[in-house]
Amino acid sequence: MEAAERAARIVRTVIETLQPGFAVRLWTGERIGPATGPVLTINDQDIVWQVMRRPNLSTLIEMWISKTIDVEGGSLFDFYALPSHGKLRTKLKSLPKLAVLRDLPAVLFSRKQMTARTDLSGRNPFVSGSNRQAIQHHYDISNAFYRLFLDERMVYSCGYFTDFANGIDQAQKDKLDHICRKLRLKPGERLLDIGCGWGAMLIHAAKNYGVVGHGVSLSEAQTELARERIRSEGLEDRITIEIKSYAELSGSFDKISSIGMFEHLGLANHAAYFSTIHRLLKPGGIYLHHAITRRDKGSMKKTLRKGPEFKALIKYIFPGGELDTIGMTLGNLEAHGFLVYDVENLREHYARTCRLWAERLHARFDEAIAEVGEAKARLWLLYLTGCSITFERASAQIFQTVVTKRARGPSGLPPTRADLYR
Repeated sequence: MEAAERAARIVRTVIETLQPGFAVRLWTGERIGPATGPVLTINDQDIVWQVMRRPNLSTLIEMWISKTIDVEGGSLFDFYALPSHGKLRTKLKSLPKLAVLRDLPAVLFSRKQMTARTDLSGRNPFVSGSNRQAIQHHYDISNAFYRLFLDERMVYSCGYFTDFANGIDQAQKDKLDHICRKLRLKPGERLLDIGCGWGAMLIHAAKNYGVVGHGVSLSEAQTELARERIRSEGLEDRITIEIKSYAELSGSFDKISSIGMFEHLGLANHAAYFSTIHRLLKPGGIYLHHAITRRDKGSMKKTLRKGPEFKALIKYIFPGGELDTIGMTLGNLEAHGFLVYDVENLREHYARTCRLWAERLHARFDEAIAEVGEAKARLWLLYLTGCSITFERASAQIFQTVVTKRARGPSGLPPTRADLYR
């Protein structure tokens, strides 16, 4: 029996044992499982060797990137929506191991050349802290690529859905307004936006709330487009952006926003970051902290343990990234001279945001391939889908926290939150 036939028999045995609830099509054309519904296609017999060599999440990601495995008749979301039929570990125990072992040697020793890999990981994925190389790995892919799935303002952070039926354009407009109201922005105030992206927050705040805005970013591609958009809005005299680290800033600001950049810092840099915010914020000033968090697991060791999903995320998507917990965030803010006034969990909003991004990217996938290549386009589709599922399952959270610089006397904030929902 040829190695290809033995490999097919191994995969067939595994699928029939696991009964995943969806169909699988082998590289031979054989279909295993239900006659309807989404299909997982296996396009290369080398899958057996790859899984045996490195049975981990990175291997599955690499197989997706290289198209060793693919999906037809649906999307990755369709697989997630299928009902679960028992625990995987329990099913694996019933796998007829002797039958698999009989075929395995022939497959391993006569395998063909392994499917070519593409190196899409960061050069130093475990670097501590935000640096220019790590930021550019994620954000300087291509402005045109981000346009394919972001909203019209190119806001690359969690939307705010006053109705979950709203589209991404409305959700991002509402998010910018929600943040501006939380900051209680007033005409003439100086607003600092740390990690300002393509400038949407600064432009919205200057146009609708009359502030004077300043932004910092380490992404050259984002900054170039942000400055173009500021010029087109006629706001050059109201908004400035620098390519520099927040730590290099001087001066003082009435209000400061940090929307989706804190995750890049690394835990070792949190104290220095909050000290810098405290130095830059005027007495009584408001700071809005918008960041993803992990779940507290009862002990620091367990909480900070890097699981396979997290390791894959920082390897391929966010080099140097680390998440704290909401408890760590609040503790750090209080320890560095801030008073906490409001904490809002937007988990379900981010699950919806990432789902819309993934669906929009999928709808324009041919354009994405033309812009960044098929491997990177597939990686990002997997990443956005995985993010949506992660937040839907409550495996991660995202919070907006509003604080003021500690000072004696009245805070100056309204007595209720009613003004946020006018």
